[in-house]
Amino acid sequence: MTITNFPRDIFLGFDPLFDTLNRIDEVKSKQPSYPPYNIIQKETHHYLIEIAVAGFTKDDIEVTLENGKLTIDGKRNKLQDESHYIHKGISAKGFRRQFTLADTVEVVGADIVNGMLYVGLHNVIPEEELPKKIKLGEFDKLHKSMLLGK
Repeated sequence: MTITNFPRDIFLGFDPLFDTLNRIDEVKSKQPSYPPYNIIQKETHHYLIEIAVAGFTKDDIEVTLENGKLTIDGKRNKLQDESHYIHKGISAKGFRRQFTLADTVEVVGADIVNGMLYVGLHNVIPEEELPKKIKLGEFDKLHKSMLLGK
């Protein structure tokens, strides 16, 4: 019986990626559930993060991108609230959400609309990394003679 170390035994040079994937459960368990958010793919290379931020204003939210980490911090201004709540279900606590972005992902903008924070992302794929179709019968003469001996 052979014990394999799949996928590390057939994919070479991907150790940092596999190490990151192995830490996913640890990262997920530490990720807060507040505030709730969605990630929407709008088009092939366009994404939208939407985060429920009821009660927060533009002055309460800070969005930063540093070293591939998109960080969203929310801190409400603590004004003296003298209201007598019968039920308080809308949280006023601060939060921090972080997203790790690929090197090719750019933040194109952010805004709060109707209690939702929207952050637009665009994945800019370099031309050389885009899929390309190879036409049959189009060897250049040098490579055709080297590879096929003709």
